[in-house]
Amino acid sequence: MPKNAEPYGRNEDHALFLLIKKRDKQAFTVIYQKYHRYLYALSLKYLKDGEMAEDAVQHVFVKLWDTTNKIDIEINLKNYLYTMTKNYILNKIRDEKEAVSLNYIQAQPVDEDEGILQAIEDREMIDLLYKGIDALPPQKREICIRKLQTSDSNQQIADKMGISLHTVKSHYQESLKMLRSYFQKIRLMLF
Repeated sequence: MPKNAEPYGRNEDHALFLLIKKRDKQAFTVIYQKYHRYLYALSLKYLKDGEMAEDAVQHVFVKLWDTTNKIDIEINLKNYLYTMTKNYILNKIRDEKEAVSLNYIQAQPVDEDEGILQAIEDREMIDLLYKGIDALPPQKREICIRKLQTSDSNQQIADKMGISLHTVKSHYQESLKMLRSYFQKIRLMLF
């Protein structure tokens, strides 16, 4: 392989990415054709299903097109697409495990009264959690809600809120400390 082959590939990707940022469909098509097979093979390796693998690839390319303006121009496009695909796959696998776990729990025989009481306790805990979140300062509250209700990464939350990644991380950590303190006070009041 020639010494300058890889940088040329990156330079070509960079030029195509700049065109995609300007909503150039031909540049997007070139990127799609260049990386589709690579991302499909990666997805198929972990998802073990052709349709799911194709869905993963389509999701990644749609997300690339939709979020191009929020992406740093200096990214390595191949690595970025790989990371997007990996995150999608991990979320899919996690969701399937949760569904299997939920189906298992639902299939277990449970004393009806115990199940009702547990559901009430769970609902009360969720209500308490949201009351605690509501008491947080506005920016911390928004970060917590986004973390709970979406599968957005810290970087995506930072982009959507127009703040730095560091701010998202530090606010989230501070929020968790505040919520722990809130729950300790509630526990003291109950016992």
